[in-house]
Amino acid sequence: MLSKLDKLKKFIKKYNSAIVAYSGGVDSSFLLYVCKKVLGDKVLAVTATSPTYTKEELEFAKKFTKKYNIKHLIIKTCEFKEKNFLKNLPDRCFYCKKELFSKLEEIRKKFNYDVIFDATNYDDLKDFRPGEQAKKLYNVVSPLKEIKITKKEVRELSKKFKLPSWNKPQLACLSSRIVFGEKITVQKLKKVYFAEKIIKDFWNKFFRVRLHRDFLRIEINKNDFKDFFNKVNIEKLVLRLKKLKFKYITFDLEGYIPSGVRFVKSRK
Repeated sequence: MLSKLDKLKKFIKKYNSAIVAYSGGVDSSFLLYVCKKVLGDKVLAVTATSPTYTKEELEFAKKFTKKYNIKHLIIKTCEFKEKNFLKNLPDRCFYCKKELFSKLEEIRKKFNYDVIFDATNYDDLKDFRPGEQAKKLYNVVSPLKEIKITKKEVRELSKKFKLPSWNKPQLACLSSRIVFGEKITVQKLKKVYFAEKIIKDFWNKFFRVRLHRDFLRIEINKNDFKDFFNKVNIEKLVLRLKKLKFKYITFDLEGYIPSGVRFVKSRK
C-alpha cells in the first residue's frame, strides 16, 4: 500500500505543476490531496458546474479545498449545447468529458500548467467508459490508473489521512440516472435529483435511481435487499415519490449495476 503511495508521489513529481479535475468525489479528493502535498501551490483544483452536478457536491468541493488551502477554480460547462450529449446514447460520456477537458485545456494554456490530471482509478478500467477517449484529445493523465491504485486502496489511504471524503458513497453525474436512449433534459435531472433526496430520508446506504420516461427504478446492492425491505417504510416512500409524478416506482431485482456495465451485458 505505502509503496503505491510512494510511486504515486514520484509519478506526480515528474510535473512541475498540475490542474486536477476536481468533482469532490472520493478519488478526486484523494488525488488532489496528494498533489497538494507534492506540488504545493503549483496545483489548481478545477470544479465544473452544470445541471448534471449537484449543489451538495459543489459545497463539499469548496469546503475541501478551503480546508487544505488548495487553489480552487469553479467553471461552468455547456454540455447541454451538444446535441450528441442530449441524445443520451451510450457514448454520451465522451461528449460530456470532451466539453470538460476542452475547458481545462484552455485554463492550462492560459496559466501555463504542465498537465491536467483526472482521478480515474485502476478499477474503472473494468467499466464501460467512453469518456476515456476524450482524455486522449487533450493529453489528460490519470495518475491513480497509472500506478494501479484501486478504489479500495483510495478509501484506505484517504481514511489514513483522515480525509472527509474517505467514506463518501460512489458518485456519478445526474445524467447517468437517465437510461440510454432517453433524451436528457434539465427537468428530468431535477426529477431524479429530488427523487434521490427523498430516498435518502428513508435509506442511508448506497443506491441509484434510473429514469425510464415516467418509470422510476431503484437499484441497491444485492446484499442489502433484506435490510432495505425490513427498514424502509415502502408505503410512505412510494407516496412521496409519486408526488414527483412518476407513474410507476419499481425495484430492480438484479441489484445495482453501473449503467455502462448493464449496456455491455445487454450486447452479449
